Amino acid sequence: MIITSLLDTDLYKFTMMQVVLHQFPGAQVEYKFKCRNPGVPLAPFVKEIREEIRSLCSLNFKEGELQYLRSMRFIKSDFVDFLGLFKLNEKYIEVTPLPSGEIDITIQGPWLHTILFEIPVLAIVNEVFFRNTQKVPDLMEGRRRLDTKIAQLQAQGLETLKIADYGTRRRFSRAWHEEVLRVLSARLGTGPTGQLAGTSNVYYAYVLGLTPLGTMAHEYLQACQALGPRLRDSQVFAFESWAKEYRGDLGIALSDVYGFNAFLRDFDLYFCKLFDGARHDSGDPFSWAERMIAHYQHNRVDPKTKTLIFSDGLTIPRTIELFEQFRGRCQLAFGVGTNLTNDLGYEPLQIVIKMTRCNGQPVAKLSDSPGKGMCDDEKYLAYLRQVFEVASGA
Repeated sequence: MIITSLLDTDLYKFTMMQVVLHQFPGAQVEYKFKCRNPGVPLAPFVKEIREEIRSLCSLNFKEGELQYLRSMRFIKSDFVDFLGLFKLNEKYIEVTPLPSGEIDITIQGPWLHTILFEIPVLAIVNEVFFRNTQKVPDLMEGRRRLDTKIAQLQAQGLETLKIADYGTRRRFSRAWHEEVLRVLSARLGTGPTGQLAGTSNVYYAYVLGLTPLGTMAHEYLQACQALGPRLRDSQVFAFESWAKEYRGDLGIALSDVYGFNAFLRDFDLYFCKLFDGARHDSGDPFSWAERMIAHYQHNRVDPKTKTLIFSDGLTIPRTIELFEQFRGRCQLAFGVGTNLTNDLGYEPLQIVIKMTRCNGQPVAKLSDSPGKGMCDDEKYLAYLRQVFEVASGA
């Protein structure tokens, strides 16, 4: 089967899940699937996808996996005890073929019991699609492209440039993901002097001895629209709830849920000092970093003490461009996803699963990139834009 361990997901799923257990255990949510590539016929594979999800729901955490999670300084023992009893439940997820040939995936239930579906389900859809449409994959082309990326990263003057793997959800296959990570580890090196900083995938961090990386995702800030005291304060409420849980650890703030202007308004001197940095995931990355650096300076915080993480559709050439533009001005980190784990010459699927409701209320993301937001309630979206003063083109 495609997923053989519940650790085969991104670290931020566990860090968010711990906050949910401790602060929002009763929250009810809904997630929806979307394929951004037009007209991809996924309906013929519904039976196979359902079988893989059934297998996923049979898994539980093994003792060694729980011990590994327990060894992380920011994971609390009661959360690991909870995971020791945890299983995903098939009753919370529905996969339906549509007359258009596309598919609908809806996940609905307690946030605590549905949060771990997203990443493995996306990995399942990807691998089922590609193993049916590319029965003899061109692995040699994939290896050639990976060699090119490694050569680009090893160019003179880039010794301090580090990248991380963020590619679990859109990988070509689990086996290819593992090969890519093994090759990168061997050729770029890991640890303080290596160029592979780590991976968002907890399973591969565990089995390959890599550093697991991740803090929060959009769904966390979106849910706070329904969980916080009032809508205008939901971003501040999300950051304060995070700080309450982690006391200064895991201090990277996601900056694009309400648009960047709204983020900068809320990310005041307190948060500038408390958080270690911010993550870019939509909009122009060069403009974003210039504005983040200026924002720190305006708040009398030295940007060289803060980390800016780039994670929006990165390629290696774009990563090198950003590194050369901003090195020495702040600390830098780069999360490369699809371009690392699904670059064999075939068009990757641009698939997402996004939270659309929390406690019966619509929730949304006001992306800095057109088309990246996802909300089925236009009135709510208009209201959210009004509250956060975001232009309707965002």
